[in-house]
Order: sequence, then C-alpha cells, then structure tokens
Amino acid sequence: MRKNFVLDTNVLLHDPRAIFAFADNNVIIPIFVIEEIDTFKKDLNELGRNARTVSRTLDDMREVGSLAQGVALPGGGTLRVAFSHRALPREFTNRQVQDNSILAVALDVLESDTKIPTVFISKDVNLRIRADALGISAQDYNSDKVDIEELYPGWRQIEVDGNEINLLHKEGSIPASGPVDELHPNELVLLVDAGNPNHTYLARYTRRDRLFIPLRRLPPEGIWGIKPRNREQHFAMELLLDDSLKLVTLVGKAGTGKTLLALAAGLKLSADDKHYQRLLVSRPIFPLGKDIGYLPGSVEEKLNPWMQPIFDNIELLLGIGQKERRGGRGYEELLRLGLVSIEPLTYIRGRSIPSQYMIIDEAQNLTPHETKTILTRAGDDTKVIFTGDPYQIDNPYVDASSNGLAYLVNKFQHQEIAGHMTLAKGERSPLAELAANLL
Repeated sequence: MRKNFVLDTNVLLHDPRAIFAFADNNVIIPIFVIEEIDTFKKDLNELGRNARTVSRTLDDMREVGSLAQGVALPGGGTLRVAFSHRALPREFTNRQVQDNSILAVALDVLESDTKIPTVFISKDVNLRIRADALGISAQDYNSDKVDIEELYPGWRQIEVDGNEINLLHKEGSIPASGPVDELHPNELVLLVDAGNPNHTYLARYTRRDRLFIPLRRLPPEGIWGIKPRNREQHFAMELLLDDSLKLVTLVGKAGTGKTLLALAAGLKLSADDKHYQRLLVSRPIFPLGKDIGYLPGSVEEKLNPWMQPIFDNIELLLGIGQKERRGGRGYEELLRLGLVSIEPLTYIRGRSIPSQYMIIDEAQNLTPHETKTILTRAGDDTKVIFTGDPYQIDNPYVDASSNGLAYLVNKFQHQEIAGHMTLAKGERSPLAELAANLL
C-alpha cells in the first residue's frame, strides 16, 4: 500500500538524496524544513554541502511541476512541499517552534488523507517520541542502516582434513573446501584439522581461483617493529600489505590495534617500499566543544589536538624502530620530508588523490554519504584504509547501525578489490582491555 512519508530536516541533512529513497510512495516536505535547511546552506562543512544539494534538487523538481500540488518522482511516487497553520496542544508550546510546525504538517497530512498511512521520518529520537504522542506513526531513516550484530566479520573457521593443511603448507595453495559458495572475496580463514583441533593454519580465500593460500610471511622484526599479537591482527596485516586491495576496513573496539597496524603497514609501503608517494592520514573532527575554527594558530596548530592520537602512534613506531635505521627521528621529520601528511577531512572534497596510502581514522563518525565522498577522491594506485569502532560515536546524526563505516563494510564485502577484518581482542594493555569490556 502506498504511504505518505513526512520528512524531518535532519533526514535531508543526513542524506540529501533521501527524497528518492521511498520507492513509489508520497514524500511530503514541510515548508519549515526548507527554512531550516536554508540556515545551513552557507556552511563550509558537510551539512552545508548537503543543504545546498537539497536546495538544488528541490529547485530542479520545481521546474518539472508545482511542488505545492505534487511532482512525480522517478520511483513512481510524488514529492510535495506543505505547510500548516495548525496549533499543537499547549503542552508542546514550550518546545522549539520549528519542530512544532513540522509536526503540525505531519498531523495535517495524517488527518487529511485517512485512506493512506502517514509516517513521520526523523533521526531525532525525542521528536519521534513527540510525534507518537500526537498519534503520528514515526520511524528513523533506515535506508542506510546495517544490523551491526550481523556485520560481516571478515573471517571464519573451516574444518578440513589434516592432509590438506600439510599440502597447503608445502604447495602454497589448495582448492577451497567447506562452504565455498558462502565465502567472500579475500575472506580470511582459520583452517582446523578435523582429527586434531590443535593443528590449525591461517589462510586466505581467493575467489577468482577458488583457492586457499597462506598468509604472507612477515619479517622476524615485524613491520616497523610491530608484530601481530593475535589471529585477527595477522589477518588485518595480510590485507593491509596487499597492494591489489584498494579498500580495507578495520572495525574493533578501543585498543585492538586498528590504527597502529594501519600506520605500520602504510609506513612500510610508502616510506620503505616506495609503492606509494606518501602516507596520508585523516580523521573527522568531532570535538565535544567548539570546532577547530575557534582555536588560534595555523591549520596545523589547530589540528594538533585532534591528530595527537596519530602522532602518538607514529612516535611509538619510531621508538620501536630505533635499533634499526630510524633512530632519533620524530614525526615532524616525516612530515617535513613529505613521507607523511596529516589532513582534516574538511578539505578533501573536490580533490583527486593518486598513488597514496590513505588512512581514515575514527571512520565511525562519518555518514554513508561522506564515505562515498572520500572514496570517490581516490586516484590511480591509491589504497584507502577505514578504521573505527561503531560503538564509540561522537556524531549525533549517526549511530552504530547507520554510520558510514558499517555501511561501507556491508556494501563492499562482495568486491574483489576490498577486504575487511573485525578485531575483537584488545592489546593496548590489560587495563584498557578490561575497561573496553566492562564500561
């Protein structure tokens, strides 16, 4: 049955193409949403860009027909801009005026078209509760949600005959066995001897040849001094060091080594092996207080507080490598030499980034639209790494299920050029692991 969907402002700011995400249903945008979007259009951040996209889209639709009467959407539904003079119950009068006006439009649509169900779509939890109190069915915007509990883990355990493990060790590959049709490209596997559970082997599935192949051998000293401490870290390093994979996503709680492993692999492939021109590290900036624009100094000085975790990890890598050829060199020298670049995501739109090893840290704070923006900047021979913890989100517009990192994992799990690993065990310290599990 066709439905009427009334959209809140935050839905369009989250996904400026949300207008087209409701198939053959009717989409109603309150005029008060347009007014709120207008207040964001001059912002130079992602919200501002999304606001301008919404405005341009509505203007294009306006040229097709009257938005007041309704314009046909490509999916078969209609788009309409509506307003209301209705006054809500006095219990709502001490709330935000615009929210009340948007709810009034939803209530008008509900009462004027009783033959078709009306649903209010908002990412604001409290506004959905208030809509429900008025008798309006309310839902979150779910078109880009992923069930976080069912997120692709990146590896699985497969029971095989012990002779197959011996043959894999000797020959370097064996035909894939077990649930082959269920395996994803570049999925990592723990092969377990059916007759001896202690006899195991770490391997990787190649879908093109339908083979199990061993993980690459790491040097005894590790990668920039970093040696994987558990199975998932071994799996992650395999993906990070493979030049044929252009996208790698690492998901895990604090202390599992996501960023450290990505930095170590990036420094090896860019600074040591020269496979990439440089290592580019970036992260979304979501301070608990004011944005970086209120801090004094140059862009680099403003970024220091937000990029300090990256600097700490690089200093750790440099410290571990002092016995080799990197003694005494700080991250400032790597920056001066152009081997490492630290940049905010704010300046990435419109750029083309070729031949770089690119790490996007804290990617759980990105929206799906922002992850698309980042990936479409990747030029020839660029490898992009997204790391993050979907359970530690600072962005008020996304959650564990709707953030860009989980969305990216879900969309790319079947692609040959992508790999994913979920890291479960914390290795930072016993205290950090206990805190991550208990708190």
